[in-house]
Amino acid sequence: MNILYGLLIPFLGTTLGAACVFFLKKDLSARLQKTLLGFASGVMVAASVWSLLIPAIEESQSMGKFAFVPAAVGLALGFLFLLLLDSIIPHLHVNSEKPEGVKSKLKNTTMLCLAVTLHNIPEGMAVGVVLAGLASANSGISSAGALALSIGIAIQNFPEGAIISMPLAGNGNGKWKSFLYGTLSGIVEPIAGAITILLAGNILTVLPYLLSFAAGAMFYVVVEELIPEMSEGEHSNLGPLGFAGGFILMMILDVALG
Repeated sequence: MNILYGLLIPFLGTTLGAACVFFLKKDLSARLQKTLLGFASGVMVAASVWSLLIPAIEESQSMGKFAFVPAAVGLALGFLFLLLLDSIIPHLHVNSEKPEGVKSKLKNTTMLCLAVTLHNIPEGMAVGVVLAGLASANSGISSAGALALSIGIAIQNFPEGAIISMPLAGNGNGKWKSFLYGTLSGIVEPIAGAITILLAGNILTVLPYLLSFAAGAMFYVVVEELIPEMSEGEHSNLGPLGFAGGFILMMILDVALG
């Protein structure tokens, strides 16, 4: 699998989602947003398990009964890393009026994009570490498995691009400006992926830790941001249904292509 394609496929998903601003006249309904947020959560959790944690444990089989150690350590570090970024970077979640992170004078539209950018970082890292493992000899990561991860994240990035661009257009911003913001919110993914590949070098010995680190970072985003957002307001089962759909789709992609 071409590494450049692997990095750009998820970004393409965000761009296509942001382009919805040119085709949809109305903002996304709250019910649809809940469904899409649940779907994104399901994809991220399934990708973390099948594409990152299970391979991390399989790569550590030589440790015998302690094969869980790299996965557990990496998972904890990834979770703490995103907790740190979440505390430092000023950002504003969708449908929220209170910014998080350090105080700043940034515009709400900028902080909204930073919120999406924040949780795109671990997705980019996940793709990057899998591609770096693919480039390493004897890593056990297949080209089809790396492709499955890139496609899965691209699919869940599609609704994220729409969730950013559509509200911006509804608040009086032009369609092209809204599209640009929605697209740029996903540019951090190929950047984070490329940086991960460049820093990895000969990563075979630490590959299990890097895989689980990316998984921990993605778990943090799901637990701290996506699930609360899909659950707020009037009770609805659409979020959990979307989660199930996203999880099943990503599982099928990983098993069928992996």
